[in-house]
Amino acid sequence: MSKAENYLHYIVHEIHTTIVATVDDEGLPVTAAIDMMDADENGLYFLTARGKGFYDRLKKRGFLALTALKGEDTMTSVAVSVRGKVRELGYDRIPELFEKNPYMHTIYPTEESMKALTVFQIYEGTGEWFDLSKKPIERASFTFGCKEAEAVGRKPEGYYITDACIGCGSCAAVCPQSCIITDNVPHVIEQEHCLHCGNCLEACPVGAVERR
Repeated sequence: MSKAENYLHYIVHEIHTTIVATVDDEGLPVTAAIDMMDADENGLYFLTARGKGFYDRLKKRGFLALTALKGEDTMTSVAVSVRGKVRELGYDRIPELFEKNPYMHTIYPTEESMKALTVFQIYEGTGEWFDLSKKPIERASFTFGCKEAEAVGRKPEGYYITDACIGCGSCAAVCPQSCIITDNVPHVIEQEHCLHCGNCLEACPVGAVERR
C-alpha cells in the first residue's frame, strides 16, 4: 500500500467524519460534515443525495477540500487535509458502501430510499498529514491519482534557506520546533517538522530565507 493510500485509509477508518468545503454560485465557501465511506489506490469515496445543495456544488465545481481531525485536544491531534477533483460514479457502489458502513441503513432504511443517493470519488488530489502529538511535530505531503508534478490544488508551502545564508544561526534560535540543521552553510530546514510559522524568514538578517 502506498503512502498516499495509507493516509486515505486513515481518514476512512480512524476518523471517518470529515469537514468538506465547496464553493457556491456566489464564489463563497460552504462547509458540510461528510463521512468518507471507503478508500483504495484510486482515491476516496463518499455519497450524498442528489437533492442536496452539496450535490449541486460538486457537479458544478468538480472540486472540494476537506479536513479530517482526530484527537482529544490540540496536542494529541492528527489532521489530514485533502484537496482534489471529484466525479460522480452513480448508484452502483451504494450496496457495497452500505455493507461497509451499516449505520447508513438507519438513515436510509429501504431500497427505495437508497435510490436518492449517489457515490462520488475524489480521484485526483493532494494532501497533507499533520501530527501535533509528536515532538517535533510531524508533517508530510502526498498526492494521489496524478504525478506529483501535475498535482492539482496545492503548491509547496513552508520555507527554505538559500545560498545567501551566512551561518549566523538567527533562524535556528527562533524556530519553535528546533527543526533547522546548522551543521553546514546554508542551514537546512527539516520540512517534515516545520510549522510554517515564518519566524526564520523574519529573523534572517540577510534575507536568505524564502517561501517555497
